[in-house]
Amino acid sequence: MPTRTERRLIARLDSPRKVQRFLNDLPYNTEPHGRATLRSFRGVVTHGCAHCLEAALFAAVVLERHGYPPLVLSFESIDLLDHVIFVYRGPRGWGSVARSRDPGLHGRKPVFATPRALALSYFDPYIDFTGLIKGYAVVDLRVLGDYDWRLSETNVWKVERMLLEWPHRRIAWSRARERRWRVRYRAFREAHDYKPWKFYPRRDRWTELPPHVRARG
Repeated sequence: MPTRTERRLIARLDSPRKVQRFLNDLPYNTEPHGRATLRSFRGVVTHGCAHCLEAALFAAVVLERHGYPPLVLSFESIDLLDHVIFVYRGPRGWGSVARSRDPGLHGRKPVFATPRALALSYFDPYIDFTGLIKGYAVVDLRVLGDYDWRLSETNVWKVERMLLEWPHRRIAWSRARERRWRVRYRAFREAHDYKPWKFYPRRDRWTELPPHVRARG
């Protein structure tokens, strides 16, 4: 059972937008000293930071209490640096709640007709020196049955293993488009030494970015 503090937090974060804002204000879990983690909702609350999958689990626990199924969308990248986000269906379409070190991989407003359309909105921002989305999968975390991915006080590695093994839908891509965005990304990084976000199209469909990201050009 959630603690009183956890219940109050869940009650306060009663919409995807509020959860996204809460996660935006948390430090990103960089897993210092090479100590990998995969914390549950409780672990995120305890430690006060989250990486992408931890943020997705946090969002799933909170929003499940407000009537949203605990769905995550897993991305496969050609460089094996995958990404996981929480996804939900609103009155106007599919949206997401997400946390990342990459500015373009945060949340999306619920305006996408299908999960595939939502996944494709991440295609261009995913391209960096090595990354490129090659597949995606939407998974209901309730397939884990009695496994305690919600409130465990230890790492929940079974979630990661399940997502790695889950069949992903392939995404075909244009090699010319890949080259164009990779060249642009490389040029920006060489000129500015941080990750871009303002030159990506359709940012009107993105949710609010963390303050430290918005402060950069």
